[in-house]
Amino acid sequence: MAVVIDAQNVSVCFHLYKEKTETLKEYFIKFVKHELSYEDFYALTDVSFHVEQGEVFGIVGLNGSGKSTLLKVISGIIRPTSGNIAVNGVIAPLIELGTGFDMELTARENIFLNGSVLGFSRDFLNEHFDEIVDFSEIGDFLDVPMKNYSSGMVARIGFSIATMVRPEILIVDEILGVGDFLFQQKCEKRIQDMMSGGVTVILVSHALSQIQRLCGRVMWLEHGHLKMIGAMEEVCSAYQGK
Repeated sequence: MAVVIDAQNVSVCFHLYKEKTETLKEYFIKFVKHELSYEDFYALTDVSFHVEQGEVFGIVGLNGSGKSTLLKVISGIIRPTSGNIAVNGVIAPLIELGTGFDMELTARENIFLNGSVLGFSRDFLNEHFDEIVDFSEIGDFLDVPMKNYSSGMVARIGFSIATMVRPEILIVDEILGVGDFLFQQKCEKRIQDMMSGGVTVILVSHALSQIQRLCGRVMWLEHGHLKMIGAMEEVCSAYQGK
């Protein structure tokens, strides 16, 4: 199998500023004068792994372990401070609920807005509009501003749009944990259908049962470090017994 994601010694460091400023102007002046003191915080430290085409690759770890940071590095949202990551394929990232939506607009309007952000043409979205609405099950609320939606409803629309075509790499961050059980089953079935078509899936979930059902290999992150990587059964067993 071809390697579609290859990460070598990836580290991500954030500057946590210790100075307290009352206004943005004060902050800017101190920044220009180099008077801001900060501490380095490593969200990821020397993480290396690879993902092969068609894999469903799981990532587990407690809050703050670096999972979401790593997904943003893979998606190209964040550049690593050091190390290298090579990604070969078109990515559809489902990372932060509501990203790419204007919450003042209706769901109908946001389908076209978010779809265009993902690179879909208006003709394509018109052609698949009913399918997106049917899958997301938000037809009764189609013309309601999305600021009135629950996070679960936002997730439904985001997932429905992003998976309307088969991307080469699908990145899913906790989105399957939002919504009712039946909708989660629909999402899992769509992912499994995509897998059969060779789509590579990176899945982050606190629901270990989901990881166990869907993933072949799993990576365990702890405090930004790679704790363990390997077969799903082995890693999940170790993670449960931590």
